[in-house]
Amino acid sequence: MNAAHATLDLDDVEGLLAADRDGLLRAAAMAGAQTRAVAAAVSEGELDDVRSAQRPRSLVWVHGQGAAHAAGTMLGAVLGPGISVPFVVAAEVPPWIGVLDVVVVAGEDSGDPVLVAAASTAVRRGARVIVVAPEEGPLREAAAGRAVLLAPRVAVPDHFVLTRYLAAGLAITMAVDPAVHIDLDRLADELDAEALRNSAGREVFTNPAKHLAERMSGREVVLAGEGAAMLALARHAATVLLRVAHQVVAAVGGADALVALRSGLGAADYETSLFHDEELDGPLPARVRTVVLCADDDRAAVTARAAGTDGLDVVSADDVRDATVDATRVTGRLEQQIAMLAVRLEMAAVYLKLVRG
Repeated sequence: MNAAHATLDLDDVEGLLAADRDGLLRAAAMAGAQTRAVAAAVSEGELDDVRSAQRPRSLVWVHGQGAAHAAGTMLGAVLGPGISVPFVVAAEVPPWIGVLDVVVVAGEDSGDPVLVAAASTAVRRGARVIVVAPEEGPLREAAAGRAVLLAPRVAVPDHFVLTRYLAAGLAITMAVDPAVHIDLDRLADELDAEALRNSAGREVFTNPAKHLAERMSGREVVLAGEGAAMLALARHAATVLLRVAHQVVAAVGGADALVALRSGLGAADYETSLFHDEELDGPLPARVRTVVLCADDDRAAVTARAAGTDGLDVVSADDVRDATVDATRVTGRLEQQIAMLAVRLEMAAVYLKLVRG
């Protein structure tokens, strides 16, 4: 795994901004803008054709690779048990699709033959189809005039589009099931606030993204997700850390991480370092940092289960208190917590890249 050491201090604001020649910090902070753009599309009536007095048989999320896959998995885990319509996540259009179904085709590659085939098949069979993808290429032709198109309105690199898919999925779910009520504008405000907490001008001890980057720097990293939605987030974050910071990360379930820690993962670090002679023994092996991602409501239980284990951090959306936020703040819905953590982890990946030069 990548154990590169920092060449820039995380509290060197001018140095960080100068190193960010590609504008990655700004791009990673655009989650709120992406969510607000989806809310604007909904207010303009883009999903009016999806609404119907007749409840659909299913809501099927057909995904491409990357963030569209991760978002579908998260939405299925979070919304699936609570909505009146079965939420199906699939890599290709199921053979039983018909006029009673709503099909979402989501991905970044408008030339992906699987997505193009999914849109064409679903339209041909009379399903209500929403394409969440760039308005270009063969996918646009397959959907033209026959499907609702939710194209991106805010341009950001592929690493940082997860929240756009989450917002689109939430908006579509509300259109399909009127009993679901989620305030996308409020979610956008929360994501803007999270990005501000993680901005370059804030020091490490009040900046959760910088804090994560500091904890990961120079170490082997394990991201563990507590539950299906958080595991999907861990896998997404591992991908972003690899692509942006060149940090190789293992993404596993929370129980698997605890088993590994209790069976000795990283346990020899302290004893080995006491008697280590770098001239005779060579460099010390990289230490392991395990980060467990969990919902705010699960934090106390996860922390209790992890008691006595070294090299582990339990991270939830509301675990870093902000003096500018009312202490009585009510914990957000799970999809809000996931989106906030995604912003934090993506900005942590950018900080890791910048400090390594």
